[in-house]
Amino acid sequence: MKLKILLPVSLGWVFATSAQTFQPLPAPSTNSPMAAPDQAAPNTPAAPAAPNTLEDFIQLAIQHNLDVQVERYNPQLSLYDLRIAYAGYDPAFSISGQHDYRKSGGQIFNGTRFNGTTSDDNTFSSGITGALPWGMSYNLKGTTTDDYGYSGTNYFRSGTGSVSLGLTQPLLKNFLTDQTRLNISVAKNRVKFSEQGLRQQVITTVSDVANAYYELIAAQENVNVQQEALKLAEQLYTENKKRVEVGVLAPLDEKQAQSQVAASRAALLTAQQSVEIAENTLKSLITDDYLTIHDEVLRPTESLTAPKQTFNLQDSWNNGLTKRPDLLQAKLDLEQAGIQLKYAKNQVLPELDVFGSYGLSGSRNEFSGAFEDIHDGSLPSYTYGAQLSIPLGNVSARNKYRQGKITVQQSLLAVKKLEQSVMVDVDNAIKTAQAKFESVDATHEARLYAQAALEAEQKKLENGKSTSFVVLQLQSNLTTARSEEIRALADYNEALVTLAKVQGTTLEQRNIDLNIR
Repeated sequence: MKLKILLPVSLGWVFATSAQTFQPLPAPSTNSPMAAPDQAAPNTPAAPAAPNTLEDFIQLAIQHNLDVQVERYNPQLSLYDLRIAYAGYDPAFSISGQHDYRKSGGQIFNGTRFNGTTSDDNTFSSGITGALPWGMSYNLKGTTTDDYGYSGTNYFRSGTGSVSLGLTQPLLKNFLTDQTRLNISVAKNRVKFSEQGLRQQVITTVSDVANAYYELIAAQENVNVQQEALKLAEQLYTENKKRVEVGVLAPLDEKQAQSQVAASRAALLTAQQSVEIAENTLKSLITDDYLTIHDEVLRPTESLTAPKQTFNLQDSWNNGLTKRPDLLQAKLDLEQAGIQLKYAKNQVLPELDVFGSYGLSGSRNEFSGAFEDIHDGSLPSYTYGAQLSIPLGNVSARNKYRQGKITVQQSLLAVKKLEQSVMVDVDNAIKTAQAKFESVDATHEARLYAQAALEAEQKKLENGKSTSFVVLQLQSNLTTARSEEIRALADYNEALVTLAKVQGTTLEQRNIDLNIR
């Protein structure tokens, strides 16, 4: 069964809220290892089955774990940053209107007085400016002016207008890369970085859930071991008490057995407390509202086993070097440093821009006539040229470029260091898993030997050929051997979890399809 987990980062979509309460999974099918719900009364919905397999707990954790919920917002925030970066290509529209009034006094020339002038101007202009992805900037603008008034006693009126488009294309500095394109490239890089961060958090959470699950099983099985130890101690105490009453054993043997019963009860209480702590650890990983499941009892139905694994160091290294999210993030940091270096190198160049413009104008005595001239295209105009600007010294750009080269080298070393660390982690994890698997076999044999030794010694005690002290010691040895076998099984399974985590294959091994969109 493949568990598909969709973690969308589309804007406005919320993965989970803190107010969402704990809800067990739906009732299982007949093929599910989970227990079937009790038969519900008519018109009463059946109570949902409680989670009891590792897959159940992993699914709940991915849906409700608070660390995952916090981390899943980072790709969404990075996506906003990317959209903000694209705003550098947003065109800007402007429009303005202006009225001017002018009046000048008259003059006297050769004894003749000439009246002054009075004029009113209404000017309207609008334009669109912006930049294109390949670095070209544009400026489309239009202007109209209506001028009217009196010159002396004569009324006059004229209208003018123009429409023009200007283009500027950098050829050196800001060619192929500029501040806007830098921001977009970095933002795209950070989106990928945040996605790997989310993937890392899911891997960490799944691994933590698996380890907590195995610890809970181990704690519960250890309770069974301590209960069995208490049962054996009580049984021996009862038998010794009877033997003391008939004078077969000394009272000291009875006291020794009684002491063992008390010690076994204390060990059982400690084991039960360990179960409660293990439950709380697992609960904290699978819910965003601990209060709602505080009183829930988690009872995994699976048992600890030791599946034999075939380890291939080279394959595990390849997985770790290609799938580890933290290593992929380090490579993205290196890529970002390269993007910054490319931009810094370009900024060292002088500015060489080619430009050109083309426009149409109109001028008539009547305001509307100016638009006719523009429409006819009878009064065109154009310009073109180039401009070169060379900064003297250019200290800031040159040193930023040198700084960028050092940053790339530093990032490259960080990647190599992490690659080496990944290889060491994988190698250590494989060696640990192999050792833990051998420990499972060793502790299993030790438990069988301890059990056989106790059974043999109990028969000798029944025949009067042994002592209660020896039997008590062998009972304690058996309890220790059983606990160590359980511990070895848990350690081996947790070692496999660690191996999958350090080589970045946790989600694949758990059949989790993590789609981030």
